[in-house]
Amino acid sequence: MFSISWKISAGSWKVSGFDPEMLIFQNESAMVTENSKKTNPRTIQILHSGNPVIVSAAIEELREGGNVAYLPVLFELLHSTRDEEIKRSISGLLAELKHRDAIPLLMEAIQNRQYATELRTIVSACWENGLDFSEYLPVFVDLVIESEFIVAFEAYTVVTNMTGKISNAIQEKESSKIKQALQNADSTKNELLQDLLYFLPQLEEGIEPGF
Repeated sequence: MFSISWKISAGSWKVSGFDPEMLIFQNESAMVTENSKKTNPRTIQILHSGNPVIVSAAIEELREGGNVAYLPVLFELLHSTRDEEIKRSISGLLAELKHRDAIPLLMEAIQNRQYATELRTIVSACWENGLDFSEYLPVFVDLVIESEFIVAFEAYTVVTNMTGKISNAIQEKESSKIKQALQNADSTKNELLQDLLYFLPQLEEGIEPGF
């Protein structure tokens, strides 16, 4: 266990239970244990403090600790904050996730309408972090078909970076869905959907296509 301290101006920031002259942010077991499913109330209080310097430093600690239990808090913070530095810190953390336990939490956020304005950031993190989302192929195909192009392209990139193996039934169902969508797709979506039609049989075989 170790601690990192930040000095802050007296009276400029207060959180109940903390000394406004010195904040001791301890990297406790709930943060450093990679497989931990617990959160530290002190850490959550810091994340909700509203102080960009303190919050960004806390996010950096979480980034190093790898505890995915904080993801729901970070999604909410990404949605509610107006501070661009905090947004960048959270985006960076999401892009570096390496634990499969993060996948269902990311998918829950993607399918939560509350985070519609953060959708591009969350979807892009799914290919940037290198995790395999092939289990959720239908969700990303739907995003390619239904979302605006900037989100659709990120979802397309997630699909074409998948390396898992899908069943023939899923391949046929999603291919049929894409063919139907192609009938009304504009030129930008058309190219993405055509590429996915080529890609899905390879995913069925479990072959990484090298896009």
